[in-house]
Amino acid sequence: MNNGKVGWVGLHHATLLGEFDGYPMWQWFSDFMGGIKFKNYIPTFAKAQVNLEDISHPVMKGVPSAFFVEKEEWYVYDKSPRKNVHVLASVDESTYEPISEIKMGDHPVIWTNDHFAARNIYIFMGHSPELFNNEAYTTLLRNSIFWAAIKK
Repeated sequence: MNNGKVGWVGLHHATLLGEFDGYPMWQWFSDFMGGIKFKNYIPTFAKAQVNLEDISHPVMKGVPSAFFVEKEEWYVYDKSPRKNVHVLASVDESTYEPISEIKMGDHPVIWTNDHFAARNIYIFMGHSPELFNNEAYTTLLRNSIFWAAIKK
């Protein structure tokens, strides 16, 4: 990751960062993901609208500027990673269906960490196989894989 010889696409559970089952959090990976720590989630799932913030990024080619994810857990972190990463999209928590009190405020869900030489992208969504019926998601995922695979 540091020398740019690999690409990385992370999905959903990659940000389940914290102390679990007696194992400490991997601090390097937490820093890589923007200095975040998992705090909570919507265990009953919710539909929500994702809004693109950087439509010029290559992974967003052909992805609508806003799209709905029908079923997701929507993790909440101890803080927004925004100051440490390049945010490409965020979830609009006011669109949660059903309405949930579990919210983060500034809630990025797709980002890249430009502080590393390797092409890298994290896409929060990924819990449900139903996502493969969502053209916006499959376009984003396909674009991300091909983008991360390009040698710098």
